[in-house]
Amino acid sequence: MDRPLLFLDVDGPLLPFGAITPVSEAGARSTRTATNPLLARLNRDHGRRLWTLPCDLVWATTWMGDANDTIAPLLGLPDLPVVEWPDSDEEDDSLHWKTRGLVQWAAGRPFVWVDDEITNADREWVYANYDGKALLHRVDPHCGLTDQDLTLVERWFARL
Repeated sequence: MDRPLLFLDVDGPLLPFGAITPVSEAGARSTRTATNPLLARLNRDHGRRLWTLPCDLVWATTWMGDANDTIAPLLGLPDLPVVEWPDSDEEDDSLHWKTRGLVQWAAGRPFVWVDDEITNADREWVYANYDGKALLHRVDPHCGLTDQDLTLVERWFARL
């Protein structure tokens, strides 16, 4: 049986917009932060916790493959699959532009989508149009991914 998926966005959840100092000292100790100062906001402790979740991690970000080159090493993660965003003829201003692509990518597997731009319209559309189980979890982009967010995701996976 296929493991569930965790679709992970970078900007907002992993790189919070509101942090003004590094979230962890470990996150600040990288030459890569010199080229992109936002990387100092990355909480490197998240890598271990994400990796121990009973799911397959998938990048669902505009960083695309750059997430494997830059973010994954800082988190201690291997290269992860990356959602390639399909061109869509269907336009729906109420849905996030990622919603349909993630449902298509999941192909019936249970999934969690962690993003800072999820709305109730996305949740309602997924719950009405997806046969698999799904949790669409919005992360506060000013705080980024928190222990409470990760605990909620862990509990959701445990209930599968």
